[in-house]
Amino acid sequence: MRILVLFAHPVETSFAAAVHAKLVATLRARGHNVDDCDLNAEGFDPVMSREDRLEYHNLAVNRRRVAPYVERLLAAEALVFSFPVWNMGFPAILKGFVDKVFLPGVSFTLKDNGDYVPTLHNIRRLGAVCTYGGSRAWTILMGDPPRRVLKRSMRAICAPGARCDYVAHYDMNHTKPERRARFLKTVEARFSTW
Repeated sequence: MRILVLFAHPVETSFAAAVHAKLVATLRARGHNVDDCDLNAEGFDPVMSREDRLEYHNLAVNRRRVAPYVERLLAAEALVFSFPVWNMGFPAILKGFVDKVFLPGVSFTLKDNGDYVPTLHNIRRLGAVCTYGGSRAWTILMGDPPRRVLKRSMRAICAPGARCDYVAHYDMNHTKPERRARFLKTVEARFSTW
């Protein structure tokens, strides 16, 4: 399977980087063709410019500044997000990627009456591996926006019936090496089933 992994952490020595490395190694060990997209290392520009927004709905030109990323997304059969949760959301670079690459004509179309039609049906499987600073209880109390976005909104634009695996390590502010090691094993076990 062709899998696009979107990684969003600027520090190569972070635990998020270790989680990302385990994810990619596990998927490759399963024989998958992994397109490992490290957004920070690739210098992805997450800012939606005035021109980006003005051209957003113009299918003839809206891909031109992000065409290589659109091609990678459309070539994938599965998509995995690997990121830390910051301020109860995606890091800015990952949010900007979604805003700028999941364009009309790429992940959805709009009918003349304004109805939204999902079209990213090449993605048959979706996954996320992330870390949270806060506890699971605090995250639930806050509504867990990243989980909702991925398991509901993002899943809804993928192929009908697409499975979504969401693997999270909570309470990074109090984590110990033993618990981090167990989480890496959890990541390996979950993605070994892909």
